[in-house]
Amino acid sequence: MQVQTATTNHFFRHACCFEAALTPLALGLGWLTNTNPIIDLRWTEAALTNGILATLPMVLLFFALQALPVNALQTIRRLLLETLGSRLHQRHWADLLVLAAIAGFSEELLFRGSLQPWLERLFEPTGGLIVSNLVFALAHAVTPLYAVMAFLMGLYLGFCLDYGGERNLLTPMVVHGLYDFVAFLVIIRHYRQLTAKTL
Repeated sequence: MQVQTATTNHFFRHACCFEAALTPLALGLGWLTNTNPIIDLRWTEAALTNGILATLPMVLLFFALQALPVNALQTIRRLLLETLGSRLHQRHWADLLVLAAIAGFSEELLFRGSLQPWLERLFEPTGGLIVSNLVFALAHAVTPLYAVMAFLMGLYLGFCLDYGGERNLLTPMVVHGLYDFVAFLVIIRHYRQLTAKTL
């Protein structure tokens, strides 16, 4: 039991550090490309509300995909149970919220704060949106279908960046973080149910 707890603690710390390391990467990329990744990050009630509301369709889609008996989706579910469920099932929900918040902030700072604006200057807005999310998909390519889903999620987050007519990075950060938090909770609940049945 102590060995398993040490393993989950180790994984949690490394996951937080890995996600947090994307922040200096975003700042470095911004420096290299003359792009300020935080220029469009503003704390407003509208952006926060938009982020919360924009999370709902993604969460509903997540639950719908969980229920579909498609082999490729079942492969992704098994992979998530093996990689995340087995390593995070002992963590408190507050720990999961911290990890999700770090991931939402850092990944969006990199992909929507640094990469997308830079590529928009190179390829116009539509091209920048597509190319930046191809990179986002490649970074999440644990399976081919998962990469496609990440690309579509990235497009959605890219649209959220400009939702309401004013670019604000807070909106996709909130969407990304809340979505990850809900996904963590569902994966861990499912993992606990499966392990309880085998005892």
